[in-house]
Amino acid sequence: MYCVCREHVEQAIDKFVDEYEDAPDLVNLQTTVFSAWKPPEHCEWCGKPVEVLVV
Repeated sequence: MYCVCREHVEQAIDKFVDEYEDAPDLVNLQTTVFSAWKPPEHCEWCGKPVEVLVV
């Protein structure tokens, strides 16, 4: 699972596919709210605000 900005979505997809050999689901974190989990505020690779969950 990766929480990234829009700029790093492709990199997160590539890494996910390399690890799991399956296509990930993409969740827009700007419009989705989870009751039991709070996403990090910053991209794992650059520190920009998180926008997409790759899972």
